[in-house]
Amino acid sequence: MNDLCRKSAVELAGLISRREASPVEVLEVYLEMIKKLNPRLNAVVTLEEEKALDAAREAEKELAGEGNGPLHGVPVAIKDNVYTAGIRTTCGSMMMENYVPEQDAVLVERLKKAGAIVLGKTNLPEFGLIPVTDNLLFGPTRNPWNLEKTSGGSSGGSAAGIACGMFPLASGNDGGGSIRIPASLCGIYGIKPSFGRVPIHPRFPGWETMNHEGPLTRTVEDAALMLQVMAGAHRGDRMSLPQGDHNYLDALKRGVKGLRMAFSPDLGYAVVDPEVKKITARAAGAFEELGCEVEEIDPGLFSMEEDLQVMIISETMAKMEEDMDEWKEKAYPPYQVFMQMADSISGKDLARVQMRREELWSKARLIWEKYDLLLTPSTAVPAFTSGEGGPIGPETINGQPVGPVSWIAFTFPFNFTGQPAASIPCGFTEEGLPVGLQVIGDRFDEHTVLAASAAFEKIRPWSDHWPQL
Repeated sequence: MNDLCRKSAVELAGLISRREASPVEVLEVYLEMIKKLNPRLNAVVTLEEEKALDAAREAEKELAGEGNGPLHGVPVAIKDNVYTAGIRTTCGSMMMENYVPEQDAVLVERLKKAGAIVLGKTNLPEFGLIPVTDNLLFGPTRNPWNLEKTSGGSSGGSAAGIACGMFPLASGNDGGGSIRIPASLCGIYGIKPSFGRVPIHPRFPGWETMNHEGPLTRTVEDAALMLQVMAGAHRGDRMSLPQGDHNYLDALKRGVKGLRMAFSPDLGYAVVDPEVKKITARAAGAFEELGCEVEEIDPGLFSMEEDLQVMIISETMAKMEEDMDEWKEKAYPPYQVFMQMADSISGKDLARVQMRREELWSKARLIWEKYDLLLTPSTAVPAFTSGEGGPIGPETINGQPVGPVSWIAFTFPFNFTGQPAASIPCGFTEEGLPVGLQVIGDRFDEHTVLAASAAFEKIRPWSDHWPQL
């Protein structure tokens, strides 16, 4: 692997600004990596080589001027359900195979303004509805640690590409865990910021009260910088939050001594793989080395797995109603179950979801009255065999029968509450598969999540671990 591919985005930006590497040189290295590894991983579904090279050449010329952005000349990959002007955006669906937006999403516009170079789009499950990355248009994205395993989802293409050095930065979005799940399974860092922190405009219909846009990176510093660039209110997204004077890079210097941390291995209801439980418990305990108080708790929460399914199915069926006959012929096979369940969902069912959501928050908020952070496993299991229309989750965990999305029981509660949460690489199973520790912060408190992530990264570094492709 070329040494440039092992550099963080912050390091690359420094090399470029000091003219120790050129934007074209950096881009060409990543393009070479994509051409070498993508046939095996299937992480990038649309590669814009010529457009990216043109942008890199322009960035090279602009180095002579002043006022270059913090990501000047650094390549970035964008998830394929995020608007990119002039670049195909399919949402992983045969229904949108040739759709090309006329404008950029706000986050893409801001990344470009900061100097980043969009090199292409990354794979996802059709419409981002399930936690494994597979679709009929492009096929599955493989896990770089074991090509027979899933990369997770729905931001699986972004996570897999980051994990093996195909690009240094990638965008993801998270409606039920879609940043944290693939980050955990692929052994990288991903943070879901507070709901509304990164504006979503223009947007595809659905997930309006659940989706969070955020970064996937190898290092916490890169994620903080990328979030700094993307965050801030925008008139196009009425739920977006003002940025104020937030500086996420400064948060990394805070330290965590004296913080009170709660650790829950199961949130009171989840079934967890014993190896995952052991690795994450050991990782949570590491914060004591940093001067934190760590206490194992039973938070008394309850599962909203069925509520998540009600929201996904009802919103998707409403979105596809006019094209349902065509979609039935083109949809990813497991989605046929969604179509069969749609007519059984009533307006009262949707109202109950919102009432249970409020009940969840009434219980969850009590945790942050006593603790600064909540620590949990990111996923209940490591990566498993999936793809080519295979299962979207294991049928059993620790010998117990479970539902198809029970393995993501730790992530989606915090989409319902809207809190910031990250997945930190914290170890490997005996089979050599990554395991993630989830760090959940109080409302609007990305700073403490990032500070804790950076502190853990310092004493348990992970960025030197690379899959042996």
